[in-house]
Amino acid sequence: MIRGIRPLLSGSTYSGMLFAFCGVVASLPLLPLAMLPALAWPAAPYGAKMITTLLVWAVLIVAVGLGRTVRRALIAFARRLLRVPLPDPVPVAVRRSASSPGTDRWRTPLWLLLHVALGWTGALVSGVLLLAGLTLPLGAEAGVSLFGRSVRVTGGWSWVVALGCVVLAAAVCVVVTNALRWSAPRLLGPSSAERLALAAERELLLAERNRLAHELHDSIGHTLTATTIQAAVAGEVLSADPVAARAALRSIEESARAALEDLDYVLGVLREEEAGAAPTRTLADLPELLDRLRHAGAVVEPELSGEPAQVQGTLSRAAYRILQEGLTNALRHGAGGPIEVRVAAAPDVLELSVVNRIGAGAGGGGGRGTFPTSGHGLTGLAERVRLLHGAFEAGPDGPRHWRLTVRLPVRSSA
Repeated sequence: MIRGIRPLLSGSTYSGMLFAFCGVVASLPLLPLAMLPALAWPAAPYGAKMITTLLVWAVLIVAVGLGRTVRRALIAFARRLLRVPLPDPVPVAVRRSASSPGTDRWRTPLWLLLHVALGWTGALVSGVLLLAGLTLPLGAEAGVSLFGRSVRVTGGWSWVVALGCVVLAAAVCVVVTNALRWSAPRLLGPSSAERLALAAERELLLAERNRLAHELHDSIGHTLTATTIQAAVAGEVLSADPVAARAALRSIEESARAALEDLDYVLGVLREEEAGAAPTRTLADLPELLDRLRHAGAVVEPELSGEPAQVQGTLSRAAYRILQEGLTNALRHGAGGPIEVRVAAAPDVLELSVVNRIGAGAGGGGGRGTFPTSGHGLTGLAERVRLLHGAFEAGPDGPRHWRLTVRLPVRSSA
């Protein structure tokens, strides 16, 4: 019984009824316009005038509901007064990509028409009941006629009937509020087509952010690894060989500048700002990458065959990132010694490999120092190669070496 009474005492019930009254007030300016056809038809019966006025009034309300800003205002008021967790309106671009835009555009006018109808019904019925509940205890008489019999209420029974009228008025508020709450998500919320379009848009956004995460891991991770080693080298030779120390410091500056360029672009995309042009490093930038490694004290032995600089587009950019990640792993986990880099560009396939020494029993570790690692480097590389329809291998090559090998088809990726 308490659960049945609770809605009658809840403040949210009457805030919802206030929302219904707002529909009544908003529709009043349209009523004089709706009466014009009836006034222009003086000879028509009263019932025809009434029906004409109501129909024209409904058409005007529907026309107002077609406005683009009306839906946003209705959602804001419904959130505040109905306490319904409605999402923000679907963007115009998403609405256009939905499968049934012609049907969905009528959901807001239908909601507005329902809102006004429930508001007027609730206002009139609850108003009459509340007025009766307030006037009966003051000496007024109540009469009910049913099947030719009349019953009049006076005296002490008037208080009982007055209380019943007030309770019924509150019950009408509950019914109107619940009806609006039930219909709001169905008519003001996104349609099924819009939800599918939003899901597809979120999927594209997540894919782009995953791609940027790979870019950050490849570029920033490599730069920080190389910079750490270069700083250690500069500190060791600062007194004995100032020229080498200055060269290492210049390399640190160049690496940091390149990393800041990558970081600025990625952060601009993540903040949904208009970022600058995306850094597009390709195989043509490989000599610069190898020079930075040499400044870090690494011994690099490149073997280039074919025409790597002529590889274009996505394939060239992906190949650069793959070699960058392989060299970063060699710096982090290698045990010193030369790093062999091989790039073979054939008309139909591009072969990449990075080979470095590892410590005894290190399994890819045992490098110059301890570097934190996320464990996603090789996984990200394998995913990148899979998307390019290539072949990926990484693992020990004998007891003292680690080999990363990638084969990328040129025709299907370039």
